[in-house]
Amino acid sequence: MSGATRLHVETIDVPGGVPLVLLHGFPESSRAWDALAPRIAGLGYRVLAPDMRGYGRSDAPAGVGQYRLEALAEDVLAIMAAAGAERATLVGHDWGGIVAWAVAAWHPERVARLVVLNAPHLDVFGAVARRHPSQYVRSAYVGLFQLPALPERLLAARNFALLRRMLTGSARAGTFSRARLDAYAEDWARPGRLSGMLGYYRALMRHGSRPLGRVRPPVTIVWGRDDAALSFPLAEASLAQCNNGRLETLDASHWVHLEEPDAVLAAIGPAQPDGGPRAIPGAAIPRG
Repeated sequence: MSGATRLHVETIDVPGGVPLVLLHGFPESSRAWDALAPRIAGLGYRVLAPDMRGYGRSDAPAGVGQYRLEALAEDVLAIMAAAGAERATLVGHDWGGIVAWAVAAWHPERVARLVVLNAPHLDVFGAVARRHPSQYVRSAYVGLFQLPALPERLLAARNFALLRRMLTGSARAGTFSRARLDAYAEDWARPGRLSGMLGYYRALMRHGSRPLGRVRPPVTIVWGRDDAALSFPLAEASLAQCNNGRLETLDASHWVHLEEPDAVLAAIGPAQPDGGPRAIPGAAIPRG
């Protein structure tokens, strides 16, 4: 993480709790975990839920290169270091899941367990899309996001009507309340946030990332089969990249953490002592 980037991290401290980092996806923020985080803490975890860079109350540094996957992975390590945690359980949804895959693959000694919610291991994406061309159709929005300035204007128009419709239209009825959407809109309206959020897609397309390779820590993949953006073969191919993995499927949409919180909580399971914190050197994250 850049030393100039400030990350806002919501925490639930549990005495003796095992560190667990919750990583949200597009276009949410740490607010995505408001209902689930206290229940996770009740399982014996010390919960750390950041607004990822470019989102919410965290900084949104200018420049597409600031959102390369390598920088996003370093942010997670910096959050852990600031919390005095040498190892942590990672739970990630959507882009948060993609980042969690990267941390587990590149820094396996820092990850006790990985729980991924509807997010693919990036190494498999191209091969799966070639075998299942419908995935290219599902991902067409990524091409739109590459255009300069226009996506920001489209997403911001009429009080973020397109983003609101994207969420409600891809989820079970009632998943996204008006109050939740209004809270997200407050985050989206912060200066530079829409460009920061789109920076994840732009950086991946323009700069790529180094291969992830096989993932050594234990992995649980939770996948809603009714995902409008990510096809189920991505889940199966991602599982094949794990040394120790299992796949749980749900009758849910992309938003499994909101639609099936009990199942997600069960997949996380009680805290295990081997994921406990040990103090290590590391600069604290400035928090806004």
